Amino acid sequence: MNLPNKLTVLRVLLIPFFAFFVLLYIPGHWVWALIIFALASLTDMLDGKIARSQNLVTTFGKFLDPLADKLLVMTALITFAFERLIDPVAVIIILSREFMVTGLRLVVANEGVVVAAGIWGKLKTAFTMIALIAVMALQIFFPDAKGSPDLNWGSTVFLVNEALIWVSVVLTVISGGVYLKAYWKYIDSSK
Repeated sequence: MNLPNKLTVLRVLLIPFFAFFVLLYIPGHWVWALIIFALASLTDMLDGKIARSQNLVTTFGKFLDPLADKLLVMTALITFAFERLIDPVAVIIILSREFMVTGLRLVVANEGVVVAAGIWGKLKTAFTMIALIAVMALQIFFPDAKGSPDLNWGSTVFLVNEALIWVSVVLTVISGGVYLKAYWKYIDSSK
């Protein structure tokens, strides 16, 4: 197994530890969750860069890398919704798009077509990662800040979390629409 694939496997192995620290109520748990998430995100950047620069792209890497990315982001979204830090409706929309694009990739792969990540998909991914990191950072600085009807730090932090995640939703919907439009001919049943 080459280095990029090892980094991808490491990212997958870090996911349960990330979830553990998000859901574990001990002092500093958000710090540990953020460190693990940042480390996992760093492996994502490094594995692709190394694979391309050293011509180490493999079928295994092409399969596992995007799957590892989705698992990391989905785990963060689900655990944050569970912790009532973000709106579960936003999470459902984002996860629906991810499944739709994954299904689309499978359909067009049968036609010998590879669905490359477009600018909207990259923008969506980058902003979502930043939003997830911001949610964790806010929990580090405002540990008791969860949604509240009172105008206090808790409600302000919750509103910031909501704004960040809903911008991610908008980018997610746009990128999903772009993918659907570009590859619709492969799933249009009338042809």
